[in-house]
Amino acid sequence: MKEANEPNKVVSLSQRQESAERVGDLLGAVRSIAGRRLQLLLGNMFEQVDDALFDLAEKAENNAAQMHYFDGMREVRKRRPMVERSFLAQVSRELTSITTRPAPAPAAGPSSAPVELSLVAENELEESLAITSMTAKNESRLARDLFAVNQRLSVICGGIKIEDSTNPVAPAALAQAFRQAMRELAAEMRVKLIIYKLFDRYVLSALEELYQEINTELVRAGVLPQLRHEVVRGEGPAATAATAAAAAGDAAGDTDTEAELASELLHTVRALFSARRAQAGGVTISGAIGAGGPGAASFAVPTANELLGALSVLQSQLASGPLPSPQAMDPAALGREVAQLKEQLLGQIGALRGERPSQVSAIDEDTIDLVGMLFEFILADSTLPAEMQVLLARLQIPYLKAAILDRKLFAHRHHPARRLLDGLADLAKGWSEESDRDHRVFDKIKSIVERLLHDFDDDMGLFERLGDELQAFQEQGRKRAELAEQRVAESARGREKLELARRRAAREILDRIGSQTLPPLIHGVLARAWANHLVLTILRQGEDSPNFADALRFVNEFIASARPVQTTEDRRTLLRMLPGIERALRRGLANVAFQESDIERLLGQLHAYYRQQLGEVAPDSTTEDVVLPIPDSIQPLLDTEPAEPESVQDQPTAVAMDNGELIEVERLKPGTWLEFCPTGDAVTRAKLSWISPMSGRYLFVNRRGLKVGDYAPQELAAALAAGSARILPSEPLFDRAMGAIVDRLSQAAAAGTDDLA
Repeated sequence: MKEANEPNKVVSLSQRQESAERVGDLLGAVRSIAGRRLQLLLGNMFEQVDDALFDLAEKAENNAAQMHYFDGMREVRKRRPMVERSFLAQVSRELTSITTRPAPAPAAGPSSAPVELSLVAENELEESLAITSMTAKNESRLARDLFAVNQRLSVICGGIKIEDSTNPVAPAALAQAFRQAMRELAAEMRVKLIIYKLFDRYVLSALEELYQEINTELVRAGVLPQLRHEVVRGEGPAATAATAAAAAGDAAGDTDTEAELASELLHTVRALFSARRAQAGGVTISGAIGAGGPGAASFAVPTANELLGALSVLQSQLASGPLPSPQAMDPAALGREVAQLKEQLLGQIGALRGERPSQVSAIDEDTIDLVGMLFEFILADSTLPAEMQVLLARLQIPYLKAAILDRKLFAHRHHPARRLLDGLADLAKGWSEESDRDHRVFDKIKSIVERLLHDFDDDMGLFERLGDELQAFQEQGRKRAELAEQRVAESARGREKLELARRRAAREILDRIGSQTLPPLIHGVLARAWANHLVLTILRQGEDSPNFADALRFVNEFIASARPVQTTEDRRTLLRMLPGIERALRRGLANVAFQESDIERLLGQLHAYYRQQLGEVAPDSTTEDVVLPIPDSIQPLLDTEPAEPESVQDQPTAVAMDNGELIEVERLKPGTWLEFCPTGDAVTRAKLSWISPMSGRYLFVNRRGLKVGDYAPQELAAALAAGSARILPSEPLFDRAMGAIVDRLSQAAAAGTDDLA
C-alpha cells in the first residue's frame, strides 16, 4: 500500500499529449523562422554568384580558366533551384528530428567542430578546410546568441543537450547541409570554393538576426525568459585553435577585403594545425611531449608571461653572440636551430620554474609552429641572398614574442611587425655586394635586426618606429636611384630615337632611289650629307614637320636632276631646278656642320657635273669620285652607304605567341626584379626600369639605378628558357610564406588521411 507522502508517479495521457503538441508547435515556429530567413539569405547569395564568377572570368589568366568560370556560371543557373531545395529540406528535416536524435558520442579530439579531414581526395580536403574555416569563425562571432538558442532548444526538446555541433541552425550544421546540397552542382572545385566563400559572406555572416528572432519567439512562448545570453569558452588545450584564432581575428572588427582574406588564410592554418593534432590522436606533437611521456602532462602548461620570460632570456643570449658569416654558416644547421626553438623554449621554462613542462597550450603551440615555419620559409626562399637570410633569421625570437603579445600579427596585413619584415625583405631582395659597395643597405638592415634583438621587450610600438625609419631610408635611396634611372632611360631613349631616325632616313632615300643607278657624286651626297640632315631634322622638328617634308622634296628633285638631258625641255627643267637645289644644299649642309669651304668645294663639283649634263663641257673624271668631308661633331650619325634598314623590333608580340617564356616576358611590369646568372659569371640582380615603346627592349638597373643590361623580348625569353635568368616574386614575403605554409600543412594532412584510409 502506498505511503501518504509518496509522490504520485502517474502521468496523465492528456498531459503528455499536450506537452508533445506544445513541443511540436514551438519546433514548428523555429522551423518556419529558419526556413523563411534562410531562403532569403540563400537567394541573396545566389544573386551574387553570377557577378562574382563573371568578374573572375574577365580576370582569368588564360582562356581555359575563363571557360571554367563561364561553365560554372551556366551550371549554377541550371542547378540553383535544386541546391536551394536540397539545403532547405535538409535543415527542415534536422529540426523535425531533433527530439528523436540519439545523443552524440563524446568528442575524441580537441576540436568540437566537424573537421572532416579524414577524406582522401584532395578536392574534398579543400572543401573540408573551407567548411572548417567558416564554421570556426562564425561560431565564435555568434557565441552569445547561439548559446541562448542552444539552451532554449534543449528545454523544449525535453532536456536533450543541444550544442553548437548538434544544433540544426548552428553554423556547423548549416555549412554541412550546404555542402551536401552542393553535391547537386557538377562544377570545378575552384568554382565551388568561390560559392562557399559567398555562402560564408551572405548566409553565415547574417545569422545573427535569425538567432535573435528565434530567441524572441521562444521567450514570448515562455521558454527561459530570464536566461542571460552568456557563454564561457575555455582557452586551453581543449579549445580548438581555429575557434581561438577566429575570436582573436574577429575582435579587431576589420572589414577591409585584404584583411578579410588574410584572416581567412589564418583560419585555414589554424584548422590545419588542429587537424594535425587530431590525426596524432589528440597528442601535442613536434616536440611538445617530453621524455616523460603522457604522464608528464600533469605539469601546468606555461602561461604567456612564462613564455615571454623564457624568450627574453634566449633573445639576450642570441643578441650577445657574434653574427655568423654566410660563408661559414651551414644552411642546414641554421634550419635546425629555427626548428628547435620550441624545445629550447621548454627547456628554458623548466630552468626558470624548476620543472620542465611537457607541452604548451594549443594556441601557443600553433603560434610557435607558425613563426617557426615562417622563418624556415625565409631560410629556403631563394628570393633572398644568403647574406640576408642569415640576418633575417635572427629575428625569429622577437617575432615569436610579438605574435604571443599580439595575436593579430598573422591576421592583419597592415600590422606594423608584418610590414617591417616585408620591408626588410623587399630591400634585401635587390641587394648585392656590387650594388652596395658602401654597405649602406647591409648596415641598415643589420642595424634594425640588432635593435630588435637588443631593445624589443614588450613594446610593440618599436616595430612601427623601425618601420617608419626603414621607409624613410628606402625613400631616400629611391629618390637617388630614380635620378640615376632617369638618366639611364633618357640615354637609352636618345640612342633609340637616333637609331630609328637613321633607319627612317635610309628607308626614305632608298625608296626614292629604287632601282635607279645614280652617279657617285649624287649618291654620295644623298647617302652621307643629306641622310645626316634628314636624321637631324627628324630629331629636332619631327617627321610631321614642314622642314622634313622640304628635305624629302629635295631628295626627289636631286634624284631627278641626275636624269639624262635629251631634249630642250629636259634642259629647261634642269636649269629651273638648279637654283633651288643649290639653296637647299647650302642650308642642309650648314645644318650638319659642314664648313663653308667644304660646301663651296662640293657645290663646285656639282656645277661641273651639271655642266656636263647640259653638254656645256666634256666629261671630267674629277666628278666621278667624290669624298665628302665629315665634320667631327656629326661623325656618329654617318654611314658610307645607307644600308637596307633592319626590321624594327616594335612588334615583339608577333613572334611565337605560344612560347610560354615570351608570354611571361610580355607580362613583366617595370619594378619587377630578375636574377641573371650567365654561365661563368657572377649572379646579378636587376630591376626592370623601362620598356622601350619604340623597339620593345627591356632596360634593367641595379638597386642604385645604374644600368645592368638591356634585352630584346626574344633575348630575355631565351634567357628564361635556358635558366640563365629568373623572375623574382613580387608578392610580399609574409604573403608568400603564409601560402607556402598552407600548402605544406595541406599536403601533410592529405598524406595523413591517406594513411588513415
